[in-house]
Formats: sequence, structure tokens, C-alpha cells
Amino acid sequence: MVALYFDHAATTPCDPRVQAVLCHALAEENGNPHSTTHASGTRAASMVEQARAEVAALVGADVREIVFTSGATESNNLAIKGAVRHLAMQGSARRRVITVATEHKCVLQSVEDLAHEGFEPVILPVNTNGQLEPQVLAKALEVPTALVSIAAANNETGVLQDLATLGALVAQAGALFHSDLAQAAGKIVLDLHSLPVALASISGHKLYGPKGSGALFVRRRPRVRLTPLFSGGGQERGARSGTLPGFLLAGFGEACRIAKAEMARDNAHLAQIQALFLARLGTQLPGCVVNAGDATRLPGIFSLRLPPDLRAVDVLAAMPELEVSLGSACSSAQLAPSYVLQAMGLSFDEAGRSLRLSPGRFTSTAEAERAADSLAQAALQVRATPRRPVPAA
Repeated sequence: MVALYFDHAATTPCDPRVQAVLCHALAEENGNPHSTTHASGTRAASMVEQARAEVAALVGADVREIVFTSGATESNNLAIKGAVRHLAMQGSARRRVITVATEHKCVLQSVEDLAHEGFEPVILPVNTNGQLEPQVLAKALEVPTALVSIAAANNETGVLQDLATLGALVAQAGALFHSDLAQAAGKIVLDLHSLPVALASISGHKLYGPKGSGALFVRRRPRVRLTPLFSGGGQERGARSGTLPGFLLAGFGEACRIAKAEMARDNAHLAQIQALFLARLGTQLPGCVVNAGDATRLPGIFSLRLPPDLRAVDVLAAMPELEVSLGSACSSAQLAPSYVLQAMGLSFDEAGRSLRLSPGRFTSTAEAERAADSLAQAALQVRATPRRPVPAA
């Protein structure tokens, strides 16, 4: 049986239209986009700039504000470390760097790494829906702050943060505001010029583009400056050196074009798939709960908590045809609760009963029904099997 892929929050398959652009660019346009003294380089540069325009259009930015990177992890590192290091080099006394407990690991680690350079990392708590309360941020901003990083959408629950409200507080405090848009770009309407966002990260492989492609929005007015992570030839306006992979960026640009054009249809489809899955599962496996179900969320990502007698790791092992992620990680035979769910106040047991499901653009209603059936059947199988204890730490 063909596997049912419900892990689009981890990565998306390339849209066939993106594949076509990738293959053509790889076969036909092999010039270096930075070598514009000849026709091949000029064509490659034109291809890159067309991709830059598509990325900018998707998020409501100017083309001159888009810096290409290898993905959101690099963009997040460049934004956070590059911005605060530049401020420090300019003599700023601001040393506080704020983020949220439910952020992606690369954001949390970037902030924590800065402690070795004399900065003060601050990790703020979230409420039970996984959202940062404005008053919590306002209190933290009473200490002069260099930068605040808050993702638009959580990669495990799909919960959306109120960027407009939170960003206004950051701007009022005189700090830079960075947002990780890896899960949000292409799924919600974004106009970065109307939001108080100084820096924003985008990932190609989260929106049906190729892996190894990404971008960082760097606001021009008021201008935001970065200290580069890489030494080199000064490409990408000095922010990110290295020869750009033209064929990957061509695919990335096409993915952004499609996402902008088809966003409303994609969202309606994903909402239908989620509703169908949950309704069908509910009739066969009562007692399932969507974590942060009352929060404003993306339609394509939901964290499902199984009934109290089921461990997610056991159910996952019993349904190899359904590809999903654990809401908790299994390491060295010990169940380790998801730090995202734990930050939201879920217990060890509740986190250990959670699965992340994320259907996609090409998931059919029939596949949603099969997925619900597969999960329910696996749960019943686990219930009928004697449960082995979790080994002690």
C-alpha cells in the first residue's frame, strides 16, 4: 500500500510545476549569476532576480529586501546573530535578546549561543494555547532589548502569534523584531511592509519548493544592518557570501508564485481535509483532542492528543503506512516530551500521547479517510496488545 504522507510540516514534496522549472534551469542555465560579463552569467542572474521578485511578492517586500540563503535555519541564525552583533559593534549597550519557549530549536539555540558573547538570552513562556501574552512581552521589554524573535506560526501545533500587536510593543521599546516565517509563508497573507517586522525568515522546502533554498527579509526603511556569518565575496549585498544556486532559486521562486496564486484554495482544501480526518477519527476513536484547538491556527498542522490509554510511540509503530511525526521524541528508549507541548502546560503523559499531523496540497479526501482509519485501527491494535513498560532512565 502506498504510504500516506501526513508530515508536510517537516517538509513538502516539490510541486510538479516547481520540478519542471528546476529541471529546465539545471539543464539549460549553468552560468554563475555573479559573472555578468557574458551571456550565460547574465541569464543566470536574470533567473535569480526573477526568483527574488516572486519571494518578495509573496511576503509583501521590496526585491532589494530579499537576501537568499540555504533555508530558514541559516536565515534565523543570520538574522539573530548578525543583527545583535552589528548593534554591539556600533556601540549599543543593549544586550537583552528575547524569544519564546515554543520557537524552533535553531532560534532557541541562536539566542542561547549569544550568551557566550555577553548577551542576555531571555526565553518567555506561552499560555496554554501556545501564544505569547502581550503583557508578558511588555514586561520583558522594560529592560533595554536588542532583538526579539517570535515565529508567526508554530511548527508543531500550527498556532499563530499576533505579530502586529507583539511587533508594535517591540518597536515601541526600540528593539528589532525578527519573525521565523518558515511555516507561515505561503499559507497566510503577509505584508511585511505593514507589519513592524525588521527581519523575517523563509524556507523553500516548506512551501513545495526545493530543499537548500531560503531567504531572509531585511528591511531597508528604516534600514537594518547585519554582520555576516560568512566571509567571502560579498554577494547578496554583503549579507551572505557564496555563489547562489540558480536552479534551486528558480524553483524556490516558482514555488512562491504558486503559493501566492493558490493560497486561498490551498487553505480551504487543508481545512476540509483536517475536518474530514477529525470527524472520521472521532467516530472510531473517541477521546482524541487537538492541542490548542481553540487557538487561531494554520489549517494544515494540528497536534493530536490520543486517549489516556495510548502512547503515541506505540500507535506510530503500529501504522507504518501513515507517515506522521511524534508530538514527543523517543531518545535512547526513553520517551521525552515535546518541549513545545510542555511549554504549553501539557504533562509528560499528555505530551507522550501527542502526534503531529500535517496534510498537504495534494492530499485527497480519500487519503484523509484512509489516514483516519489507519490511525484508529493502529490504536485498537495497541489496546489489544500487552503494554511494555517504558525503561527507566
